[in-house]
Formats: sequence, C-alpha cells, structure tokens
Amino acid sequence: MTTTQSATRNGRDGTKKPMATPVRLRLLAGSAILLAAALLAVTTAGMVQTRQQVRVIGEQAAPQAATASDLYLALSDLDSQVARLIMIGNSDELSASRLDALLTYQRRSAEVDADLSRAQNAAVTEATRAQLGTLATQLALYRQLAWQALAVQDQATDQAPGRPPADTLGYYARANTLLHADLLPTAKALRAANQATLERSYARQRTIAWWGVGLAVLFGTAGVVLLVALQWRLTRSFRRLVNPALALATLATAGLVVSAGVVFVSETHRLDSAQRTSFAPFLALTAAQAVSYDAAGDTSRYLISADPGDVQQDVATKSRCVIDGGACGRGGDDLTAGLNDLGTAPTGTGPDALDRWNAYQRDHNQIVALADGGKLSTAVDRLTGIARGDAAFDFFYYDTAVSQVTASREASFEDAITGARGALSGWTVIPAVLMGAVMLLVLVGIRPRLAEYR
Repeated sequence: MTTTQSATRNGRDGTKKPMATPVRLRLLAGSAILLAAALLAVTTAGMVQTRQQVRVIGEQAAPQAATASDLYLALSDLDSQVARLIMIGNSDELSASRLDALLTYQRRSAEVDADLSRAQNAAVTEATRAQLGTLATQLALYRQLAWQALAVQDQATDQAPGRPPADTLGYYARANTLLHADLLPTAKALRAANQATLERSYARQRTIAWWGVGLAVLFGTAGVVLLVALQWRLTRSFRRLVNPALALATLATAGLVVSAGVVFVSETHRLDSAQRTSFAPFLALTAAQAVSYDAAGDTSRYLISADPGDVQQDVATKSRCVIDGGACGRGGDDLTAGLNDLGTAPTGTGPDALDRWNAYQRDHNQIVALADGGKLSTAVDRLTGIARGDAAFDFFYYDTAVSQVTASREASFEDAITGARGALSGWTVIPAVLMGAVMLLVLVGIRPRLAEYR
C-alpha cells in the first residue's frame, strides 16, 4: 500500500477515522431515501384520491343532485300545465294559450323522461333503483289520469273557460292528488338522497385533503431533519461546510411538502366555496322555481276547484316559502341558501326576482277577487293574457329572472370544478420527479465521502 493510500484511509492527518462513520452515513442516507419514498407515496396517493373525488363531485354526485332537482321542478310544472289546459278548455278564443300550455306540457314531459333515464343509468344502490321504479310507475298512472281528464274535456261542447266537465275535474283531482301525495314526495326523497351523497363526497374530499397534509408534513419534516442531520454529519466528519447535493435535496423535500399542502388546502377551500356559494344556491333556486311553478298552477286550480279556499291557503304557504325561505310546509324544502340570489337583479338593472314574484302575487290576488266576484271570464283573461300586468306575462318575467340567476350559479360551479381539475394537473407526476431527484441527490451527495473509505 502506498503512503498516499494509507493517508487517505487513515485521514489526511494520519489519524485513523472511526469505521462507524460510513455505517452512519449509509444509515442516514438510507433513512432519508425511505422517507422520500414515503413522502412520494402519500402525496401521490393523496393527489390521486383528491382528483378522484373532484371527478366524483363534478361528474357524478353534483350532476345526479341537479338531475333529481330538475326532475322535481319538471314534475311541478307538468301538473301546472295540465291545470292550465283544463282551465282553458276548448275555447277558440284561447287557442293560442292552449297550444302554449300543450307544448310546455310536452317539453316538461320530455324533461321528466330524460331525467328519469339519467337517474336510472347513474343509480348505484338498490334503494335508489327502487325509488326510481316507484317514480316511473306513479308517473305512468299520473299521465293516464291527466290524459283521461283532457280527453273527457275535449268531448264536451259549449264549454266556457274555467267551467270544465265534472268528470274532467274528477280525473284531474285524482291526478293532482297522486302528484302531491306520491310523485313529488318520491322525487323529493330522491333529491334528498342525491344531495346526501354529494355531501358525503365533499366530506370524503376534506378527509383525504387533511390526511394528505398531515402525512406530507410528518414524512416531509422527518425527511428534512434527516437530510440536515446527514449534512451536519458530513460537515463534522469531513469539514465540508455545505454539500450542494444534500442542500438541493433538502430544498426539494421542503418544497414538495409546502406546495402539496397548499394544493390540498386550496382544493378543499375551492370545492367548499363552490358548494356554499354556487351549487347549494343553485339547488335552492331550482327548488324555489318548483314551488313557484306549483303556486302558479294553483292560480288555475283556484278557478276550477270545488274548494278554492284550500287552494288559496296552499298558494299563501308556497308564496311565503319563495319569499322567506325556511320550511315550505310540512316536509318542505329549505330555500334560504338561494334567497339572497333572488334579491339580486339578473342583469344588475330593473326589478329583482322577488319583486317580480310579488308582482305575480298581486296578479293572483286580483284574479281571485274577480273570480269571487262572479267575473270568471275576466279572471281567465287576466290569467292567460300576455300583456304587461297580466299573470302569464308577470310569471314569465319572474321565471326569466330566476332562470338567469340559476344558470349563473350553475356556471360558477362548473368553473370552480374546472379550476379544481386544472390545479391538480401534473400532480400525479410532480412528487415522483421531485422525490426521485431527492433520492438521486442523496446518493450523489454521500458517494464521494464513502469513496474515501475504500
């Protein structure tokens, strides 16, 4: 052995270095690499799970909740159009209104069928499938009763608007009872189940995010501590102030922990904000529309009902529900989340949605007063007229405002989901790149020092 080799093995001052040093270096380096692998595993798994939950919320849970809510709305308006058709009758003077009601009925009927089909395709539990099967059966019976009512009416002659045949009223009473006692409660239960599924998806995403942050901080902090300890060991044993490779590895580890934590927290905040400020108001606004469609149908029902007092009481309950929120009668909806939106003009100018609803309510009260005063023909004209100040015009004016705000909230939610997907872009690869670099840098950092012991 040469003198130089002996000096290298024993140290530059000729003093033999403890043989434990390379073992400690290998132990520290191996532990740092294992922690880097653990950090890689938890961040990658967390990001994959977060991305999966964003997909579940954006492509499954939220659309299913929206479908169930739209189904409830379409059913509410479906019956309103049947009441309108029965109230109009076969009057030649109101043929345009009858055609409009018929076309609206057909459009709503198609929406109900499409919503049912989407819900059946997305159903994953037996309970949901059973609810949908019950709903389909009830819907078939409702349609049969409604068309029997209209068929009897079509056969009548010399029929004045607002005075349908008794058999027509009998069939319609059964259809309306079926809708309010069975169809709408079933649709509401389906909607509630889908909203509960959506809430569970949000809760799962929050759990994944906080576990991801916690484990990333745990393994990342341990990794940084080990890398600093390894750096300190090299400085102490070899009198090297900074090992560039280990310094870069330390920065990369800390950077991954911080950036991954920011992504986990920001995704949770983004999704929670989207739910709170966009999707929950969207669902509440859709429910408010359903209630208002049902209330509008009550105006027609009042003119043909044998017991208009009960109808008027229902109208008052539904109107308070739209205006004040809270529970809309027994087992009703909580619309509070959407009422602030109803108080906002859709274009920033002109009357807001609540003002427009109040205008319709004034129309309704005037129609009721006319009917109670024996002026049924004038009441029908006020209900079906399309001039400003007539009920049909004012309800359309209100519905347009609500629809604009509802569409805005839905678009805002879609933008948030798109942003959430974009923020996660690349995060199934970034941890592997950074932690792969850390493992390589650790090996590069200690290799020259270990070589001195050969």
